[in-house]
Amino acid sequence: MIGTKMRLWIFFALCLGFWPRGGEAADPEVLKPRVPAEQIEEARTWVNPFPSTHENIAKGKAIFHGKAFCVTCHGKDGKGLQNIPGLRGKLPRNFTDKSWQKVRADGELLWILKNGSPGTAMAPFIPLVLTEEEAWHVVLYVRSFEK
Repeated sequence: MIGTKMRLWIFFALCLGFWPRGGEAADPEVLKPRVPAEQIEEARTWVNPFPSTHENIAKGKAIFHGKAFCVTCHGKDGKGLQNIPGLRGKLPRNFTDKSWQKVRADGELLWILKNGSPGTAMAPFIPLVLTEEEAWHVVLYVRSFEK
């Protein structure tokens, strides 16, 4: 049973925003770029050539859950699996994190799909698993988790 002092502390923490809430970054590490500094400006200029339509998002969803097997680590709800046996270091990204979504350009996400994510278990997917076109559709689906 939680004591009165603890309940008050939790209440104030929630009111002041110190308690991590769903869809928000709890760890500042999440907001650090994964693209190397010498490549990030170029990656941020890459623009998704596909509009964010229901049809294109559905294509991305099919790839995310199928061919690309993103669902294996990022989960069907996009929140990232937290208990993957043997995984060390950074956990799979939570795509519902609104603060992460705001700081990542689509080009950065494509760069990660091409090159993997340094310091994490995220491997490169283009061209071994996905075409660049398919990857752009996955990016559209990843963006849909923010909503």
